[in-house]
Amino acid sequence: MAQQRHDTHCGGLLRNCARISISVATLTQNRMGSSKLALLLVLVSCVERCLSASCVVDSFSVKQDFDPKRYSGKWYALQKKDPEGLFLQDNISAEYTIDDDGSMTASSKGRVTLFGFWVVCADMAAQYSVPDPTTPGKMFMNYQGLASYLSSGGDNYWIIDTDYDNYAITYACRTLNDDGSCSDGYSLVFSRNPRGLPPAIQRVVRQKQEEICMAGQFQPVLQSGAC
Repeated sequence: MAQQRHDTHCGGLLRNCARISISVATLTQNRMGSSKLALLLVLVSCVERCLSASCVVDSFSVKQDFDPKRYSGKWYALQKKDPEGLFLQDNISAEYTIDDDGSMTASSKGRVTLFGFWVVCADMAAQYSVPDPTTPGKMFMNYQGLASYLSSGGDNYWIIDTDYDNYAITYACRTLNDDGSCSDGYSLVFSRNPRGLPPAIQRVVRQKQEEICMAGQFQPVLQSGAC
């Protein structure tokens, strides 16, 4: 698992930093206060390196042996972390279908605010491809707004986790930093039930949000039936 690899990497890095900090403190102990400052600076640097390493997008785990047929059907967004720019704001839902050739398509909708004041229900369509058949949970999505004022484009579409019957969490990174972490990305927490998820599954979702370095960045998605 990616999180286990992150923990192992960070644990080893922090242990090495601790040994370096002791050496630095020993070398500077003849200067009043300097040993504590040196220790603090080294540890801060190590923590920053550890967090950066654990947030490398390519190291994120996705749903193993993802099955699009089990994933098909209706999903309701309960939480979202927005990307930069225009994004659906609430009443977000998606209906996934498996075509005759085995490919997955989707029709989705949600409310969006245009020009700062015009709130409309937007209809979108999407088609999914699998660049690497050995990792079916990592897909690429081409999407189109079904109106001239809606955008079209393409994003990665990763299924971070799902149990198919209750919840799913998806992830996309649009722009990477030089260190491989994500500069501009988004994620959605889906449920088969628009009313919410039970506490046990909420705990699983929070863990997955931590693993993709988005803990605390999600906001609830209103499901009022407006769309």
